[in-house]
Amino acid sequence: MKTESVQADFSAARVSEDSFWQGVKDCIPTLLGYLSIGFAAGVVEKTAGLSLAEIGLISIILYAGSAQFIAAGMIAAGSTATSIIITILLVNLRHLLLSAAISPYFRHLTPLRNLLIGTLLTDETFGVAIQKSAAKKAISEKWMHGLNITAYLNWFLANIAGAVLGQWISSPEEWGLDFALPAMFIGLLVLTLISRSKYALDIATGLIAMIIAAGVSILWSPSIGVIAAAVIAPTIGAVIEKWK
Repeated sequence: MKTESVQADFSAARVSEDSFWQGVKDCIPTLLGYLSIGFAAGVVEKTAGLSLAEIGLISIILYAGSAQFIAAGMIAAGSTATSIIITILLVNLRHLLLSAAISPYFRHLTPLRNLLIGTLLTDETFGVAIQKSAAKKAISEKWMHGLNITAYLNWFLANIAGAVLGQWISSPEEWGLDFALPAMFIGLLVLTLISRSKYALDIATGLIAMIIAAGVSILWSPSIGVIAAAVIAPTIGAVIEKWK
């Protein structure tokens, strides 16, 4: 009976750890970055002439930091709707890579349930999820929803706050808001490296990615360089890790 009780407690602990609310808690470390970047996005969008309702809609429907900054800049410059859509599509192609990398953890789900997860997947939630998978080799659907929805709501509120209060902030750079996103990614990267404990391989893969990105950017364009580095470097790293 005692053994069964211990096993039951252990199972309950695992369920609690992978629950929706645990996903909410695990999203908290990234919220500061979301608040600052979302706030800056709201400021830029307001400066570009968008109304409060339009800023709310673009943060809900587009839901992409870099794409929203680009869209705001192109709108302010008077670009056509077609050029804005094509540019945003190219910028967000990386989400195909993010979704492909995380899809093996949700193969058992129906296409609709996968769609619900993928729709709210971002660079930041992907980083948290990959860190989770490195530690546990599995990702709970409920936990993923908690992570995604928390980030989504926080991003919307941050955009609205930036739109409302942005009239008093003419230069987000003076507040360091432009560095919040890189700082958040650096933090996620460090945590992932520590959890994997494969420093030599991870550092080598990172260096390969930098070389590929720089080389392709010189020959073609920075956007293609990022995509090439994101595809080639991890593939090389995975092959090396499998052969070792």
